Formats: sequence, C-alpha cells, structure tokens
Amino acid sequence: MEMDELFNKLNALVKEKKYRELKAELIEMNEVDIANFMEDLNSEQTVVVFRMLPKELATDVFAALPVENQQQIITSITDNELSVIVNDLYVDDAVDMLEELPANVVKRVLKNSSPDTRKLINQFLNYPDDSAGSVMTAEYIGLRKTMTVRDAFEYIRENGVDKETIYTCYVTDDTRRLEGVITVKDLLMNPYETVIGDIMDDNVIKVTTTEDQENVAMIFNDYDLLSLPVVDNEDRLVGIITVDDVMDVMEEEATEDIQKMAAIIPSEKPYLKTDVLTLARNRIPWLLVLMFSSLFTGAILLKYENAFAAVPLLVTFVPMLMDTGGNSGSQASTMIIRGMAVGDIELPDAAKVLWKEIRVGMICGFILASANFVRLMIQYPGHTMISFVVVLSVFCTVIIAKSIGSMLPMLAKAIHLDPALVASPMLTTVVDAASLMIYFTFASRILGLMNN
Repeated sequence: MEMDELFNKLNALVKEKKYRELKAELIEMNEVDIANFMEDLNSEQTVVVFRMLPKELATDVFAALPVENQQQIITSITDNELSVIVNDLYVDDAVDMLEELPANVVKRVLKNSSPDTRKLINQFLNYPDDSAGSVMTAEYIGLRKTMTVRDAFEYIRENGVDKETIYTCYVTDDTRRLEGVITVKDLLMNPYETVIGDIMDDNVIKVTTTEDQENVAMIFNDYDLLSLPVVDNEDRLVGIITVDDVMDVMEEEATEDIQKMAAIIPSEKPYLKTDVLTLARNRIPWLLVLMFSSLFTGAILLKYENAFAAVPLLVTFVPMLMDTGGNSGSQASTMIIRGMAVGDIELPDAAKVLWKEIRVGMICGFILASANFVRLMIQYPGHTMISFVVVLSVFCTVIIAKSIGSMLPMLAKAIHLDPALVASPMLTTVVDAASLMIYFTFASRILGLMNN
C-alpha cells in the first residue's frame, strides 16, 4: 500500500474513532512513518494517537516528531508519562528537543527526569552551539582492554539495548581515558579467549567537545565512519557522534549556507512553519544593505551620463553586461564555496585558484564575446566600433567577475566570516559596479566620448 493511501486510511480511522483498528495498524509501522502521520493531526488527535502506542514505540515516535508536536504532547500528558519518555530518550534527542522548547516547558521536563538524566542533559546544554559536544550522545559501549572477546559479548548483551550503537565499541581505562576502538566484526572474527587489548585499534580518530560540527561532518565524510568518539581536554571519553546525527548536521549546514547565499538570515524552522513576520524580518536587513549598495552602480551611471547622451545605443547593452558578469561571478563563487566546505580548497590555494579562474574566464569570455559580436553585427549593421566596445567589455567582465567571485569567499574566510555571505546578491552588486566601470571606460576611450 502506498504511504498516501495508508495515511488516508489512518486519518479515516481517527475521525471514526476506531482506535483498536488504528492501534493495530500503527504498531506495524516504522516510528518515522508514524511521526509523519501524526504531524498533520490536530493537538487533541496527536495526544490520543500517542497515548495508544506501546511504551517502547511511543518514545521512538516522540523522538522523531517535530518540536511543535512534542510540545503538544508534553503539555497534555501526566508527569509520570513524561518521566517515562524523558528517561527513555537518548540524551542527544532530549537535548535537541529542550533547545527548542519554551522555558516553562523545559523546567517541567527536567523536573520529571531522573537525577542522572538531568545531570547529563544539563552537561550537554552547556556545550557551545554547533559544537561536537552539542550533537553527541552519551549512550555508547565502553569496554576494557583486559576483557576477553567472551567478556565483551556478555557486556554488550547486558548493556547494549539502550545504546545508540553497538557496532563500534570504545576501549577506556578506569578514568575513562580513550585507549582504543574495536568493532563487533573484530570480535566475531576472533576466538572467545582473545584479549581486547591485543586486537583493538589504538590509532583512534576522535574530536574534542568544542570541535565545530561542520568539521565533524567532514571527518565522517573523509573516513567513512559510522560513529566518532568525543573526548574532553584530558582525553576522557564523554560521548560519541553517530552518522544519523551527522546527516542532520550536514542538512542544517547546507540549509544555512543556501539561506546566506540568498541574503537571508538563517532560520531553523521549516518554511511552512515560520510565520510571515519572521520571514520578513530575516530578509529585510540584507535587502536594505543590498539596496543601498546599489547606489554605487547609480553613481557610475551618473558619471557617464554624457556617454549615454552621445550614443544612446550604449544603454541597451548594460543589462546584458551586468547579467553576464553576475552569472559568471556566481559560478566561480559557488564552486569555491563548495570546495572550501568539503576541504578541497584551503586559503594557501588562493593563487592557484585565481590563476585557474582567470584562464577559465578567458576561455568563457572569448566564446561569449565572439557569439555576441556575430549577433551585434547582424542586429546593428554599421555600428562596428560600438560592437567592438561591447564584446571587449564582455570579455574583460567575465574575467574580472570570475576573479572576484573566486577571491571574495576566500577573503571572507581569511577574516573569519562565512564565505556564503559574499555569494550571489553581495557578489552581484560588486560585479555589477565593476562591469559598468569596464564598459564605460572602454566606451569613453575607444569611441572618444568625453565627460564634463
């Protein structure tokens, strides 16, 4: 059955209050699908459906729900029910939820959590935003190097049920200092009597709690990891980051970069769940900056008003030049920002990048200029010199635009700004001014147009 058909069937059962049939359908579904179904229910229906779920399934569904639905459930259930949910949640899921909830709801959640859970949550909440500590979980399998393979399997069977992952296990000493890593595959491939210290990998890839989450995502990508240990300044293991959490980080970082490239203040809420005033507030600041920055373009046009008066045909090519320059610069900046994001391009590569983009600009500029020259000679026969000015301006504009587009992100990185901030609108404003300067300088010189 298609998911849409299933959801329609479940909605019908909810409306008809056939809860026994509804429960039978729900317990056969994946928790993520149940959460997707519950997203579209009203607050009363959400609580009714949630309460009919078995305890183990209810916690998994709760973790997969958007924070708005989580808040609806928290405010509608009893303290005992809330206590069961909070204490069964993985700590990282609980922290993610609490970071989005109002203060009064957070207070109630913490009040109904166990002392150990509350201590862990408060510890995680103290880590800087966007750090490894803020996305890690404390539910991991910790072994000792003096254990045998048999001991390790017994420990995993007894303690693994509530852990985020059991495939990768971490070996620590009595003070929780990280000594090595071993996988279940390693355990399975060795005799029961083998000592963990003899087969563990002591060359552990790890990060500290203050490591930026974007760097964490790059480490996962570079080393194809399923989980990554997180240590404190004394090399004590405090948690792990799993690949599902990193996927969330990658989506969050990509969304943030896209919003910045579109000159929008990043928002963590989905578009359809963000109110109109918030959307406007996130867009107005950059729109104001870009609007006033366009005064430079206006000043250039004013400076060369005599050129317009002498040869009115010149003005018809301004939009084409500005668009070509903006598009060329955006192509370069997008490639560079992407390369910097995945670690392919570093600041010391600036000279190599600039030289490469200049050569790319020369090739693209020559082809665009040649195509334009043919078009202009057909469309405006007899205006050879004007056509020459236009195509020369196109050629130089493309080279300059690609050079600026490649260097602006690297300059932003060098002064500790997000490279995405200089993309698209900001870059286009700079390139527009440069293309007009090039165009009218050539027009003035080649056509002999003088400004008073």
